[in-house]
Amino acid sequence: MAKEKLKLNALTRQEEDVIVRRSTELPFTGEYNGSFKEGIYACRRCNTPLYLSRNKFRSSCGWPSFDEEIKGRVKRIPDPDGSRVEIRCARCGAHLGHVFEGEHITEKNIRHCVNSISLKFIPKEELKFETVVLGGGCFWCTESVFLMLPGVLFVSPGYAGGKTENPDYYKVSRGDTGHAEVVRVDYDPKQITFSSLLEIFFSMHDPTTPNRQGADSGSQYRSIMLCTTDKQLNEAKKHIPKIQKEFQSPIVTEVKMLDIFYPAEEEHKNFYARNKVHPYCMLVISPKLDKIRKKFLK
Repeated sequence: MAKEKLKLNALTRQEEDVIVRRSTELPFTGEYNGSFKEGIYACRRCNTPLYLSRNKFRSSCGWPSFDEEIKGRVKRIPDPDGSRVEIRCARCGAHLGHVFEGEHITEKNIRHCVNSISLKFIPKEELKFETVVLGGGCFWCTESVFLMLPGVLFVSPGYAGGKTENPDYYKVSRGDTGHAEVVRVDYDPKQITFSSLLEIFFSMHDPTTPNRQGADSGSQYRSIMLCTTDKQLNEAKKHIPKIQKEFQSPIVTEVKMLDIFYPAEEEHKNFYARNKVHPYCMLVISPKLDKIRKKFLK
């Protein structure tokens, strides 16, 4: 079978200077340097997705900075003199910038310093993905687990499953709104299957304890799965009887179609990453993340 010819986008003279001739745009001049909208950053020359917006961080270096690439999409090439490491699009070879380690700006200790002109931003609204809403206790923990997974594009903490309109953290914490603390998981089914998400979801919490996860008690901490398609709903309902034998008590996870999802307040978003020394993060979330990594992310 003949190899498919790589289709490349036409470039302006300025884009060619950076992408082809490997020059560098002036610092603080790129359109994406100070942008932190949700979406994906793709290669400007071949449209290959390279970075997720959640891995972009403020480095004050003058160029867009990322501490993780989409696996397999970025190629590293050490400079001949060994002074730096160039990064290129693994698909078309477009020059992106350079990668640096040991700066300790983020926990991953890596900075992909990328020219804005080498990238093309695709807003979340224009992407094709599937969505499921999951609740398995405190959403600080649930969010941090799903943020680790390759193929998961966006994770948003919030409230769902109840009848009270426009709930907030205080109202949901009272336990009388009917809502649970949940996360909306937007994922690419070509990279991670729904069955894989189910396996991880049922491994990260105890689905047999009604209205409780560990020391957290109340209906807001119940095990719940809110589907957005009939296919998800049917697969979830078939999955539970298959794994029941793994638990000593009956699985009580609530499974139904999503009605409405209410985003949580800003202070709850990306909570674990921003509060690593918080007692709950150190004692509850960190050990759980280690367990999930060892089991699913080898």
